[in-house]
Amino acid sequence: MQNKIDLSSALEVKTEQLSIINQFSSSLLQLDRLDELFEYATTEVVKRLGFVDCVIYIADEKNATLHEVASMGVSNSASDYSIERSIINFNQGITGYVASTGRAVISGDVSTDSRYIADARPARSELCVPLIYKEKILGVIDCEHPVHNYFTDAHLEILTTVAHLLSAKINHVNTVENLQQTVSQLNTAQKLESTLLQIANLTYQANDLDTFLESLHGILTNLLRADNFLVALYDKQIDILDIVYIVEQGVRSNAHKKISKEQLKNTASYYLLNSEQPLLLNKEEYQQHIQAGHFKMVGRQSESWLGVPFKVSDNISGVIVVQSYDKTHHYDDHDLALLTYVSRQISLTIDRQLSRQALEYRALHDELTGLANRSLLIDRIKHAILKLTRTPKGTYHALLYLDLDRFKSINDSLGHEVGDHFLIAICKSIKATIRNTDTFARLGGDEFSILMENITHKNQVTEALKRIKKALAEPLNIDGHLLQASTSIGVAFCDNKNDKAYKLLQHADAAMYEAKSNGRSQVRFFNNTMRKKLKSHADIENDLQHGIEHNEFELYFQPIFTIGDCHVVGFEALVRWHHPTKGFVPPNDFIPIAENTGQIINLDLHLLELAAKQISTWQQQGKRFLRITVNVSSRHFASLDFVSQIHAIYNTYQLPLGSLCLEITESGLIENLELATKIIEGLSPLKVKLCLDDFGTGYSALGYLHQLPIHVLKIDKSFIDHLKDTPTPLVDAILSLASSLELDVVAEGIETQQQLTTLQQTKCNYGQGFLKAKPLPACQAILLIDQPL
Repeated sequence: MQNKIDLSSALEVKTEQLSIINQFSSSLLQLDRLDELFEYATTEVVKRLGFVDCVIYIADEKNATLHEVASMGVSNSASDYSIERSIINFNQGITGYVASTGRAVISGDVSTDSRYIADARPARSELCVPLIYKEKILGVIDCEHPVHNYFTDAHLEILTTVAHLLSAKINHVNTVENLQQTVSQLNTAQKLESTLLQIANLTYQANDLDTFLESLHGILTNLLRADNFLVALYDKQIDILDIVYIVEQGVRSNAHKKISKEQLKNTASYYLLNSEQPLLLNKEEYQQHIQAGHFKMVGRQSESWLGVPFKVSDNISGVIVVQSYDKTHHYDDHDLALLTYVSRQISLTIDRQLSRQALEYRALHDELTGLANRSLLIDRIKHAILKLTRTPKGTYHALLYLDLDRFKSINDSLGHEVGDHFLIAICKSIKATIRNTDTFARLGGDEFSILMENITHKNQVTEALKRIKKALAEPLNIDGHLLQASTSIGVAFCDNKNDKAYKLLQHADAAMYEAKSNGRSQVRFFNNTMRKKLKSHADIENDLQHGIEHNEFELYFQPIFTIGDCHVVGFEALVRWHHPTKGFVPPNDFIPIAENTGQIINLDLHLLELAAKQISTWQQQGKRFLRITVNVSSRHFASLDFVSQIHAIYNTYQLPLGSLCLEITESGLIENLELATKIIEGLSPLKVKLCLDDFGTGYSALGYLHQLPIHVLKIDKSFIDHLKDTPTPLVDAILSLASSLELDVVAEGIETQQQLTTLQQTKCNYGQGFLKAKPLPACQAILLIDQPL
């Protein structure tokens, strides 16, 4: 009867256990959190199996220690049950042995087991099984009991089943969590990559710093909490920190805030600038810096503070700072790396902006004086004219055009360095006399302009002119040279919204030339007479190309003869323009215009071809060899194309070598003497000679003689006019110089027999002038070559 009862009881226990296991298996499908899983395993499974004590330990990643994650049992007090040791090393006690070996242990009397380590409530028997998944130790389930030999093989079997199910579920949850973490990391990485790419693109495209920082802040908040966000630039030269962008607790402050060193030295930003190292501080660490005297508390204390310094240039450095007021959000090394990257992008953007500003400044300002250049002046004039539509009636603008008197002589006699210093000093003096609203510009060389906007009375201009004259009245000490400055000034006005900037500049320029033609330090206002003259110049400019294309230009020839016996050796070709409506136009009326507009290049080539045709015609007529000299602009000596053009003319007309020669005036300054020398040497196979006209009237002739292969000097008529019975010392000096340099000399403007007789007493080779012949058409000139004049 007893056996039947025991068998029935055992069957009930077994059935209950299977029910618990089945329910546990079903519940595992619903549990996805490990803490819930462990709690359920101890309280709803092991406890229901009849065990009075159970602890679940999970191994760390290195399988060195076991960490208690859940427990249940009978407590000696009213408080919740807890175990004494929550961390156990592998190989420590029975629990550690099971973890290290992976084998279960069942002990009926733990007092006889040397491995047993007593807890706060010593046990009599113990059952411990490993949590294993695919041979990897995940942890152990440890059960103890106060009765000897309590645990049986059946207990071992059922707990092993529980451990097996629990191990599979732990692995499943870990796998899911790892996958979720991996996905989260991938999403974070993708988000980071996208954000960094956005920042890089923003850096490349940024044109305005404020807009860039606003967009940057918007992008950065996707990755980084920033209750406060600050970017500041520090200028070492003026010792001021400029807060260029700041958001405080979500509120943007638009105005730039400049902090002087007195205020700045107490801030964490200044400490950051001096240390040149990033700072990642929590609330306590921030207070430690304050106690150490590194900086003071400014504003509200943050929970976390992160700042990174950056450098833009030798003079400009900066800081970027973020703060968090949320107790749950503290910055870490990842945030530091991100903010460091951002600081570099800010540095690049600012550097690009500064470089662009420098380029824009250089593009719109004169390099020597720092004044506005022609482009900026014209832009200011255009804007000023547009503003006339919104200004009161009677408001107008004035443009002063200044040309320094005799500046070229200072450059030539004292050198360009002294000339540059002289210009800078003059500009400084003039700038001190004008209004802050006036635009002072350098147009090139020694020409300047002042735009006076919103003039209401002409007296404002006359007073400005008086101030300029007074400022230049005293001599200037430039590099030890006492130099007197003066300027010719032309003034023009505009009062109509339909006026044009280039016209205003043209009018002021015309007035300046009128002032300059009347002597030094003169002022002229643009008037109708000048307007008519400009109109005439514009007409000539328009008609020049038409004249070339329609053969309106003719060469006249003035004989060049030997001083001794007055035999003709050649001619100087002089141009005449037979205009279809204006009639004869003097060279002085169109040559300067052609020179200023650049049309002189085509005109010269046209005249050289006319001269070549005439030489070819005379040659075909059997006339003896004659040399024709043609005046050309110094502009031709700025391009090697001139060499091929002269060679082409010689080849086209089959000219004898040396029959076509070139003449330049001393006043037509050649800028690039090295290139000009190459051009003249390129013409040497044609035996083309270069004549220097008007010798002695300018300041560059001696430089030409030393650096250019000049062949002939022409003494200017102004020196010949003063010849009487004996040569003047200056003429003697020129002839002596020419002799030492083995140059031929032509005396121009011989008009009296006395002048010729005096020259015949010198070493002068050749002459020309009205005494023997005026410039003549080709048909008359050729009649003079067969007999002495």
